[in-house]
Amino acid sequence: MGNSALKSHLETSQKTGVFQLTGKGLQEFPEELQRLTSNLRTVDLSSNKIEVLPAQIGNFLQLRSLVLNSNRFTNIPSEIGKLKKLETLSLNGNRILHLPPALSQLKALRTLSLAGNFISEFPSGLGTLRQLDLLDLSHNKIQNVPAEVSELQAIEINLNQNQISVLSAEISLCPRLKVLRLEENCLELSSIPLSILSDSQVSLFSVEGNLFEVKKLRDLNGYEKYMERFTATRKKFA
Repeated sequence: MGNSALKSHLETSQKTGVFQLTGKGLQEFPEELQRLTSNLRTVDLSSNKIEVLPAQIGNFLQLRSLVLNSNRFTNIPSEIGKLKKLETLSLNGNRILHLPPALSQLKALRTLSLAGNFISEFPSGLGTLRQLDLLDLSHNKIQNVPAEVSELQAIEINLNQNQISVLSAEISLCPRLKVLRLEENCLELSSIPLSILSDSQVSLFSVEGNLFEVKKLRDLNGYEKYMERFTATRKKFA
């Protein structure tokens, strides 16, 4: 991409607070963006070939949305924890293995989307994100959902297409959880905690494509209570 085109984008971003440059084959995070740290609110560099998110990302203190889908990132620098106003962080379709503990510092975060990476362990420390609405970890390599999940404030957790065979009953304690997606995992019917059906806030529990027929859920204790929540939610939005 030519310097004149980049300069044009920078000039526009200076006025709008939005920098969007997708599908341009960029191999590095544009250094020139450092000039705009004081006023950029949105950065979208999706569908490029960037491998490293520089530590300087921590300088963008006004940033509210950072979208870096479909690049080649393998990790996230701890400096990202400085972005206290960040509401959306989307890194779908990268090569990320682990998440830095610093993510727990993003107190304004509402959407954390990490679908299509190589994450093998359910992230710890996210219970501090009190504003979190959506956690998307679909298309990863997670095998176990630990008891710590109970601390999450998310309204929706998407774990579709992982390798999950162990699901902690503590997930039923998530105070705001309404939508739980676990399609195409490795769950047996006996692995489904009955408390999700009987005692949780979950009103959409999606488990198609596991190691049992979905209709078998009807035989479990608490299924009627779950269906009451499911039906009430459908009526609410009808």
